[in-house]
Amino acid sequence: MASSSSSFLLVAVALAALFAIGSCGTELTLMIGKDSSSTKLSLITNVAISEVSVKPKGATDFSDDLKESPANTFTLDSKEPIKGPISFRFAAKAGGYRVVDDVIPADFKAGAVYKTGEQV
Repeated sequence: MASSSSSFLLVAVALAALFAIGSCGTELTLMIGKDSSSTKLSLITNVAISEVSVKPKGATDFSDDLKESPANTFTLDSKEPIKGPISFRFAAKAGGYRVVDDVIPADFKAGAVYKTGEQV
C-alpha cells in the first residue's frame, strides 16, 4: 500500500514539473531587419504575435498597426527619421495586449537583437 502511494506521489510531481516547464513560454526578442534605415524600421520576432505598433521617442500615441509581411516581420515606413528609444506594443496570439517601453534604443542598428523580457 505504501509503495502505491509513493508511486502516485512521484507521478504527480513529475506531471507538475512537466506542466511548469511547458507553461514558461519563450522570451520575445526583436531583431532589427537588415533593410532598416533612419526612415524604415523592420522588426523580426522570434515568436508569433499580432497587432504590432510602436511609439518612437516624442510621439504621444502608438503608430497604427505595422504591416506583417513575411511572417513575423513587421515594418514601419516613415517620412521623418525614426527616433529612439522606441516602445513596442503587441497582441500575443494566445491573447492580451502587452507594452514594452523603450525596448529599442536610440542607436539601433540593422541586425541587432533586443530582448523584451516578455514571455509569450
